[in-house]
Amino acid sequence: MSTDDRVAVTTGIARLHASPGLAGPGRLGLVTNHTGVLPDLRPAAPALIEAGARLVALFGPEHGLYGTGQAGASEAARTDPTTGLPVHDTYRCSGERLDRLLLDSGVDALVYDLQDIGARFYTYVWTMFDLMASAARTGVRFVVADRPNPLGGLVSEGPLLDPAWASFVGRAPIPVRHGLTCGELARHLNASAVPQVAGRAADLTVIEAIGWQRAMAAEATGLPWIAPSPNIPTPATATVYPGACLFEGTNLSEGRGTTQPFEIAGAPYIDARLAPSLAELALPGVHFRDLRYVPTFHKHAGRPLRGVQLHITDREAFAPVRTAVAMLATLRRLYPDDFAWCTADGGAEGTGHRHFIDLLWGSDRLRRAVDAGDDPLPLCDPPAPPGRWAGDGVLLYP
Repeated sequence: MSTDDRVAVTTGIARLHASPGLAGPGRLGLVTNHTGVLPDLRPAAPALIEAGARLVALFGPEHGLYGTGQAGASEAARTDPTTGLPVHDTYRCSGERLDRLLLDSGVDALVYDLQDIGARFYTYVWTMFDLMASAARTGVRFVVADRPNPLGGLVSEGPLLDPAWASFVGRAPIPVRHGLTCGELARHLNASAVPQVAGRAADLTVIEAIGWQRAMAAEATGLPWIAPSPNIPTPATATVYPGACLFEGTNLSEGRGTTQPFEIAGAPYIDARLAPSLAELALPGVHFRDLRYVPTFHKHAGRPLRGVQLHITDREAFAPVRTAVAMLATLRRLYPDDFAWCTADGGAEGTGHRHFIDLLWGSDRLRRAVDAGDDPLPLCDPPAPPGRWAGDGVLLYP
């Protein structure tokens, strides 16, 4: 049996490879990285060229075209050695600068093919948003080659972002765990947010993934798992990430510099009380194991830490955002003199910069509730299920 025989889902990029005309006429630019592959793992860019697509440029997001950059970094590559095409780095590029980059590239249409993981602060969707806005301003068509949401599409968690807290980890009001595919999110943002920054909507086409249903998590698709960034190595990491990423806004290690990023969290001041205190909460679908570890890089690099590992026992019952918020409240209660929030530039709080947790959460309400000792769990309730908060006509899949 071939790999293709086991695949339950046909991605948008696989459909485009079979029928290059789906992207429309003219010169194409491909927004992609190492996750942009066909089901047989062939990279999409050379495969599209072989299939007759008129591909003239590549555009890379955070982490770069090849996925080697750590968080907050991209790559220096200017030419792709496989295809010989120019590589344009879009990371930290927006507004007029991105418009100029797009115009100078000479493309008539952009094809977007990146594997998202379903969390508002994962920056690939905001690369998509910025490029859609730029495409609207410059008259370039925008095509999303859709892929499944690896967390499924039945559940949303967390509030809509307050526009006053917009940043590159959240440009527009969507929930923390949004429950949409990139194609669905593109449709929503193009109707609601792109016109506000571009003056008009983009000329948007979504090449749907065939066979995906909202109840499908990553393993059910039959598609190969490729780590979409250096610290999302497995589907298990993606499962916890929409909540565990909030620890980036604290002085805890979120497990970067280990083989289990986001599945573990710890700090020098944590002691034997944390794991049993979290167990007492009886949070659904997860057990907490006391552990010790030493990160090789990032926060507390080289220091012995104590903390917990999240063991998922029931993925459908597990609520990553509620779990992480309950952990934050417990940490503040147990370690009031040691637990602290970090600022957006990674420094200690009180330096005059905004707290990173506020940018991640999309407002300062979570931080204020935790600091006041209030119950923060009601803040985790989503505005509505995925089909409701995004509006009529957005959902593409049953």
